[in-house]
Amino acid sequence: MKLFVFGLGFSATAAVNRLGPTCFNEGGWVAATCRSAEKAETIRSAGIRAHIFTGEEAGNEQMRSDLQEATHILMSISPGDDDPVLGFHQNDIAASKSLQWIGYYSTVGVYGDHQGAWVDEAGELRPVSKRSKERVKAEEQWAALGEELGVPVALVRLAGIYGPGRNSYMNFKKGIARRIIKPGQVFNRIHVSDIGAMTEAMAHQKASGVFNGADNEPAPPQDVVEFAANIMGVDVPPDVPFDEADLSPMGRSFYGETKRVSNGRLAKDLGIELEFPNYRKALTTLWDDKTWDKLPRLKVMMDGEFNR
Repeated sequence: MKLFVFGLGFSATAAVNRLGPTCFNEGGWVAATCRSAEKAETIRSAGIRAHIFTGEEAGNEQMRSDLQEATHILMSISPGDDDPVLGFHQNDIAASKSLQWIGYYSTVGVYGDHQGAWVDEAGELRPVSKRSKERVKAEEQWAALGEELGVPVALVRLAGIYGPGRNSYMNFKKGIARRIIKPGQVFNRIHVSDIGAMTEAMAHQKASGVFNGADNEPAPPQDVVEFAANIMGVDVPPDVPFDEADLSPMGRSFYGETKRVSNGRLAKDLGIELEFPNYRKALTTLWDDKTWDKLPRLKVMMDGEFNR
């Protein structure tokens, strides 16, 4: 396996930590893009081929060469008005003679507002925000490319991502934890560790189509805040009515839609059972393991093995 990752961020790092052993133990490699020279050096120190790609211009010749040799591509970059990867490197992807699978990290935001109803992978897309509309367009473009090349494309629609270093405990630590109340509002979430596991399964099985990366229990956001406060032994923040909450336009847009997202294809088609099916198990584990304030580290690849 020769894995090329566009955008080695929080979620993609979890995937690389899972897929890396296969790549290196079978004589393959991992290559990944980032936006800065400093991050590139960190990536290289882990044994990964690093390329700087800002989305404003094409990558260099070595990046193009790696991309043309890749067997698996994982896309984890937001599209903007136009998908930068397809804009600059679609021909390089099409030139690959060994490409076997493409994974695209999207968002459950593409479903838009279903007024609290359940929505599955075949659910109607009703994108509201500009970001979600851009995701729908990008999904269509990547799916079309896969069809043109005869390569399976997995569209992974992720719910609210959390895990070590990104969770409700951190909001308390930063002094920004709030219980914003909007009756009937629920969100799904997904632990970053489960994103890594599902991506590993998809890549190995060359899965195609839509998969919802969401937990089993959509819940009101204020319940999550209260649960975290009780575990930490701190005061539960007072209720703040949604109409009175001082939210950014982006934050307010999240509350503009509500739905319950089903993840049925994970078990049915991939055989995946989530390690963290709900926020209670996840937050309890983060606290007990004392990892709640530590961002996951990229594992180091040496001599065909992973070493911390």
